[in-house]
Amino acid sequence: MIDEKLLAYLEEYLTEKRKATFKNVLEHRTRHFTVVLEDIYQPHNASAVVRTCDIFGVQDVHSIENKYSNTVSRHVAKGSQKWLNQYRYREDGNNTQICLDVLKQKGYQIIATTPHNDSCLLQDFDISKKTAFILGAEAEGVSDIVKSQADGFLKIPMVGFTESLNISVAAAIILQSVTTKLRSSKIDWQLSNKEKEILYFDWVKKTIKNVDKIEERYFNNL
Repeated sequence: MIDEKLLAYLEEYLTEKRKATFKNVLEHRTRHFTVVLEDIYQPHNASAVVRTCDIFGVQDVHSIENKYSNTVSRHVAKGSQKWLNQYRYREDGNNTQICLDVLKQKGYQIIATTPHNDSCLLQDFDISKKTAFILGAEAEGVSDIVKSQADGFLKIPMVGFTESLNISVAAAIILQSVTTKLRSSKIDWQLSNKEKEILYFDWVKKTIKNVDKIEERYFNNL
């Protein structure tokens, strides 16, 4: 539950413009799609994908860290990481399986982004189902575990000599396409009111300097 009185107190530290921006952004956030980064070892790639998720309104990002630690470059992410929910799987030798199980329990279909023979072309992708898009390591692509458990495969049409895209570019192309279709559909893709309230409260706290001291002062004066 959100402490409404505390929220109202903290809101006094924000401008009306800032509060309106938060509420406007929340209207465009979605959990209908999510992105999974599997063993991305170049920080600028992971950071660019995080930034892309924020731009296109995808609220959650999952990072699987079997071999490499997924770090975010503030220079590349431009602060976007602050506004997203990021989930990291790195405590177990079977992180990929753990992540896939979590996503399936939440109702997501697993779609591996790979030029697989059975891959669906991006323009033909069915957006109606909740989907987790898996992006694999820069050179190796998605793991065999992902391939064996994927509900489908997705590829971006390419007609040049080069047969692959940088993962951050691929993420941008995919998310731009699917979120544009989503917002013009009749699918219930927006966050629930409760989800919006939780995120709004979190964002308010994140945007205030020395918020811990301000909260302490608030409770001391009760």
